[in-house]
Amino acid sequence: MRIYMQTRCTLGEPLRFYHLHLQQDLLGGWTLIRESGIQGTRGQSKKEHYDHRTDAEHALIQMRDKQLNRGYRVVFREGSTADQN
Repeated sequence: MRIYMQTRCTLGEPLRFYHLHLQQDLLGGWTLIRESGIQGTRGQSKKEHYDHRTDAEHALIQMRDKQLNRGYRVVFREGSTADQN
């Protein structure tokens, strides 16, 4: 599952991005990768490990909702979950 978000284009403000990516590891666990920064830069990356897919999906949904409340909008979404808006 992958969700890519951006802030709205505003005069004088840099365009920011927030990327959430859920990936299964080789041992059956799941990693939530969060990347964020100013569009066109490398930004920063953080990883969180979860033993179960449902826990990882729940964390992804919470992070998505948090960023939506901060003014980001979903530009691209891949994958599925029961709680996509």
